[in-house]
Amino acid sequence: MPIIMCSKPSPIIFAILLLALLCNGASTVAGCNEGERNALVDFKRGLLDHTGRLSSWTGSDCCNWQGVACSNRTGHVVRLDLRNPHPLSRTDDQPYNKWSMGGELRPSLLGLKNLRYLDLSMNNFGGRPIPEFIGSIRNLRYLNLSRSGLGGQVPRQIGNLSRLQYLDLHNDLYYRPSGRVPGLSIDDPLWISGLSSLRLLDMGNVTFRDTSSLVEYLNMLPHIVEVRFCYCMIQSIPLSLPHVNFTRLSTLDLSGNRIDTPTIPSWLFNVSSLVHLDLSDNSFRGSIPAEIGKLSSLEVLRLSNNSLQGVIPKEVGNICKLHTLGLEDMNISMSLPELGDVFSGCIKTSLENLDLSSTGLTSYLPDWLGELTSLKTLYLDNNSLVGSLPESFGGLTSLQVLSLSYNKLNGTVPAEILGGLVELFYLDLSTNLLEGIISEAHLANLTKLWLLDLSSNRLALEFSPNWVPPLRLQWLNVSSCRLGKKFPSWIRNQANISWLFMANAGIEDAMPNWFWVSVIQVTWLDISKNAIDGSLPTNFSPNVRFLDLADNLFSGTIDPAIGESMPNLKLLSLSGNKLYGDVPSSLCQLQNLAVIDLARNLFSGELPNCWKHDLAVLDLSSNNLSGGIPDTIGSLSSLEALHLSNNSLSGKIPSSLQGCTGLSILDLSQNKFTGKVPTWIGESCPSLKILRLRSNMFAGRIPQNLSRLLGLQIVDLAHNNLSGTIPKSFGRFAAMKVKREDKEYVLQGYTSVYVEMMEVFMKGKALMYGDYNGILSQVTSLDLSGNNLYGTIPRELGSLRGLMSLNLSGNHLNGEIPKEVGSMQSLESLDLSRNDLSGAIPSTMTYLTFLSYLDLSSNNLSGRIPSGNQLETFNESTYSGNPGLCGFPVKQICENDDNGVGTRNNNTSEEDGAGSQVWLSYLATALGGFVVGFWVIWGTLILKSNWKDAYLRYIDRQYDRFYVIVAITFNRLKNSYV
Repeated sequence: MPIIMCSKPSPIIFAILLLALLCNGASTVAGCNEGERNALVDFKRGLLDHTGRLSSWTGSDCCNWQGVACSNRTGHVVRLDLRNPHPLSRTDDQPYNKWSMGGELRPSLLGLKNLRYLDLSMNNFGGRPIPEFIGSIRNLRYLNLSRSGLGGQVPRQIGNLSRLQYLDLHNDLYYRPSGRVPGLSIDDPLWISGLSSLRLLDMGNVTFRDTSSLVEYLNMLPHIVEVRFCYCMIQSIPLSLPHVNFTRLSTLDLSGNRIDTPTIPSWLFNVSSLVHLDLSDNSFRGSIPAEIGKLSSLEVLRLSNNSLQGVIPKEVGNICKLHTLGLEDMNISMSLPELGDVFSGCIKTSLENLDLSSTGLTSYLPDWLGELTSLKTLYLDNNSLVGSLPESFGGLTSLQVLSLSYNKLNGTVPAEILGGLVELFYLDLSTNLLEGIISEAHLANLTKLWLLDLSSNRLALEFSPNWVPPLRLQWLNVSSCRLGKKFPSWIRNQANISWLFMANAGIEDAMPNWFWVSVIQVTWLDISKNAIDGSLPTNFSPNVRFLDLADNLFSGTIDPAIGESMPNLKLLSLSGNKLYGDVPSSLCQLQNLAVIDLARNLFSGELPNCWKHDLAVLDLSSNNLSGGIPDTIGSLSSLEALHLSNNSLSGKIPSSLQGCTGLSILDLSQNKFTGKVPTWIGESCPSLKILRLRSNMFAGRIPQNLSRLLGLQIVDLAHNNLSGTIPKSFGRFAAMKVKREDKEYVLQGYTSVYVEMMEVFMKGKALMYGDYNGILSQVTSLDLSGNNLYGTIPRELGSLRGLMSLNLSGNHLNGEIPKEVGSMQSLESLDLSRNDLSGAIPSTMTYLTFLSYLDLSSNNLSGRIPSGNQLETFNESTYSGNPGLCGFPVKQICENDDNGVGTRNNNTSEEDGAGSQVWLSYLATALGGFVVGFWVIWGTLILKSNWKDAYLRYIDRQYDRFYVIVAITFNRLKNSYV
């Protein structure tokens, strides 16, 4: 699906305004006014100009200064353009930061009384407010303060600029310095109505506190042409207007707000001048009205990501100028073939961009799609489409983007179709059921292709060893395709590739020496889950940011200088290989490194004691590491997950770990740690969700304050030497009190590049849970088994209604099983075995309808085993080692039971006997009266037809009742003798 951001102001509008503003010329022979020169010099004094952009501001003629323009007729300064010449890039913010100006905006600008054009955009003024005095520069026609790091309230004095034609305050979050600038906001937008000359208004990402009359204020601007209010927190707009005044409005962008209305407002369809309408990413409900057809000038219509549903009106197909239609996430109640009627109108030849992704479309790809001959982009991903690519797709010779991912398409990919789409630069067929071979014929003509995603299909890529593809790929994802055992040599000439994914591709080869030389631009490399062997390379590309070589057969040591060879590295995953030696200390030098995963290798020695940067994940589990936890790990305040399990680490948990205040996961299980479980865990780790300390040598009491951790969902302290009683406070674990329905990732950062895997002992075995789509966040478990705990089971634990697994086995607990256990409605696994529990099994346990694993063996329980619901499904081993128990399923017969072995209980027997008597009585009565009643009743019915109909209906009901009684009685009699 496409990524749609706030659209940019029309360059046509900008050019017209600029031409009008500068029609008097851009320079003067006579030189600038002395007073205006002094005003500019004073304004410069307030600015921070690190790169000398204003170094030309010397001498007497200010009209020749950089960014300054004067009227050719009067000599007055009419234009001041200090826009950053290096806008922020999504890949490199260094030039932007270097060339940004900051500082103070001094009121000396008021000395430029003829100033018509002011542009301070793309700078960084550090959250300073927009000065009120700008509202006094009355001759301004053009004001651009967008993306300039200004914050606070937009001053209402700007509403005094009645001659202003262009106002851009777009405050794109992407351009805002992280964590420092509060952003712009408007409490009351009434002042907007005073901008009577305004033609373009861009308030993108400016927060509006009150929008109740916003549209009415816009309706008072008779000359307005473009309105862009994307991501402004607007919650509502009126469904109707008494009169529409902005008859010149051509662009309206309200995307990314919170507008929630039962339908698309009707007044929009009266703005016949609209060319560009963007209502995407809101909460508009209902269907698309047929009145949309009245907007005959419309060229762009985006309604994606709302709550719209129903059919697409045929009138859409008659908007003859429409070239872009975005309906992503609309619940369309039509199949794709049925949509052919809509797209059979004049839109058939005008449409260039079509987005129908995530719209619930079913069935096959119809031929009519191939008749949209002007189509350039087509998004049909995330639907339920089946079948293969139709031959008609070969006629889409202008197609540049084709996204069919996350469907159920099957069959082969015809080379004659794909090979004819010569304009393609983006092709995504991932996550389907496609099969067969992709050959040279498929790709030979796609010379413009820069993104190719064939992952998660059943495709095999077969090219001749010497083939040189004409592609200029930047993104290639062939994960879970079959590439052959040899490392694919055809990648060798793809020098521009930045993202390369070849995971689970069946490669059984060593990495060739040419690889890092040929793909020097690669920033993201994933070749995990193959059988690639040999040593790790030492000539990694310095551009690599994400490196995933996990689950292969790499052996040997890691180059000690790995941290120097990849200075920009953010993720390093080498888990599941055969690497050995020390963990390189050079990893500590990587300032951008966020994820280190070296688990499941053969590393030995002690952990480096040099950690100092903002790691998010450190996973060194399942190695041969020894020694203690280095104190410097405690300096990682941004650390979210620390995995050190299954090593030979020893000593106490250092108090320095209190500095890891952002921890969500602490896993130190299966080591040799000693001492007490630190009480500071419940105080210094407020974000902790998973605590695993099992299989160590911890002693002492369990800290009661662990229950203060509101998010703690998995607690595993099993197999230690812990003593004392189970804290009653454990009944207050907030994350275990309610069953989790929402799916939030356990880790908040890097969830798209790192999947958390967690071992949870449940149902008598170790289960692995991956945090795919937030699944791990729904798992709750409390395991205190294999310790020296004594006392009773706190009945307060019954408050944990969201707990899935409770294991208290292998302790010295005594007393009865509290009846409150029956309130733990989400329990799937309960293990209380190998304790000293006594008394009866509470009947409330029959309420545990999700329970699939139960072990109460090896205790001193007695009395009858309750029956009903899930308890009916467990066998005798569940209760073994409790000689005092009786009833099904154990062999011990309860007192007063006169039936065979395994009788459930007396009440059941009495009910069975009573049921049998009811059945026999009913049968005898029915048969006894049959002879007499037959002739009396049927004789009457022969004479009275209306009686006959009523009586037959009665007999039908009695038959149903008779059948139910017989069935129930039969089952009870059967159970009595089984």
